[in-house]
Amino acid sequence: MSPITALLIIAIVYAIGDFVSQKTKAIFSMLFVSGIIFMIGFWLGIPKTLFEDAVIVKLALALIPILMVHMGTLMRLKDLQEEWKTVVIAFSAIVFAGVALFVIGSPIVGREYAIPAAGPISGGVVATLIMSEAAKSKGLETVLVFLTLLLVLQNFVGLPIASICLSREGHRLRDIYRSGGVSIDGAPLKSEDNSMENNRKWKFIPATPKELQTPFILIMKTMLVGWLAVMVAQLLGGVIDKFVMALIFGIIFYEIGFLEPKILTKANSEGFTLFALLVPIFMNLSKATPSMVISLIVPIALSFAIAVVGIIISSVILSKVFGYSWEMSLAIGVCCLFGFPGTFIVSQEVANAVGETPEEKEFVLTKILPKMLVSGFTTVTIASVFLAGFLVKLI
Repeated sequence: MSPITALLIIAIVYAIGDFVSQKTKAIFSMLFVSGIIFMIGFWLGIPKTLFEDAVIVKLALALIPILMVHMGTLMRLKDLQEEWKTVVIAFSAIVFAGVALFVIGSPIVGREYAIPAAGPISGGVVATLIMSEAAKSKGLETVLVFLTLLLVLQNFVGLPIASICLSREGHRLRDIYRSGGVSIDGAPLKSEDNSMENNRKWKFIPATPKELQTPFILIMKTMLVGWLAVMVAQLLGGVIDKFVMALIFGIIFYEIGFLEPKILTKANSEGFTLFALLVPIFMNLSKATPSMVISLIVPIALSFAIAVVGIIISSVILSKVFGYSWEMSLAIGVCCLFGFPGTFIVSQEVANAVGETPEEKEFVLTKILPKMLVSGFTTVTIASVFLAGFLVKLI
């Protein structure tokens, strides 16, 4: 198959996945729909060399540190400080999920499944890539398929739990508003770019002039920071995973002013970067036979069940400690299973469903949306990468 034909097929599948995701308001995620299409397509005769034919695999792997640097520019340290209780709940949720999988899951589903499962369950694509690379280096092909299926199915576990919990929390908040116990402060949600530009913690490097914030210059800056992170990780002998180091460097270089907020978005490169980065995930599906998928149904179901139990225990305990309702705490905890934009979509849907006036909808949204966004970015962007970087050494 020619490279352009292979790329077109991949793009069509992605587009169908995105279309279905938009129409179902992310109930059927792009990852889920695309993964199912690729898997069935391979069974029906699409060449299993599709992704290799697209000559994009090596580029995708080289772009991972670049994406990690970009992710470091998405979240300010100030946001994490203001919502520190949310951050603690989110971090604790994935730690408890990882511990539950390691302690309870290992003897039930096997260590070879339980430990890698923490990658996709704790946060998504990048954490899954870290685990997949480790499994691939050890020739664990069944585990590669297992990780991909966990990734494409996690929305079906996380979104319903979050939706139910936020609906209960939304009704509680609406009743409080109606009783006059709380009033809206009238402050709009912060403008992302301006707020992020003006509230950096350690900024001492002047901003790049607007006329020089061209795609090539922004991409070069991102790649430079990613390269520095990989070099430092190598100098440290791999004590800190190179992808974790890239995330740390992204946060630091953003805070000191060298990197712009959402830098790949500004460079008009985020979409293509994600296009390429999903390839190493989906290419594992070419190894998935119907019998292999059937054999993995039980380990997948048990892994999700064990992880969710860990998240519930952590979230309920910390809801008592921090004075949150258990519903809000649990909704924060399961954000690791879907992340952004699911965190935004489910918050909007709940606010519109429970509020009967524009004021009620605004009140509910302003109370739940910041927590959900911070939790999603904390788990998917930061915590899951650290957890995967630690657990990968145990595979």
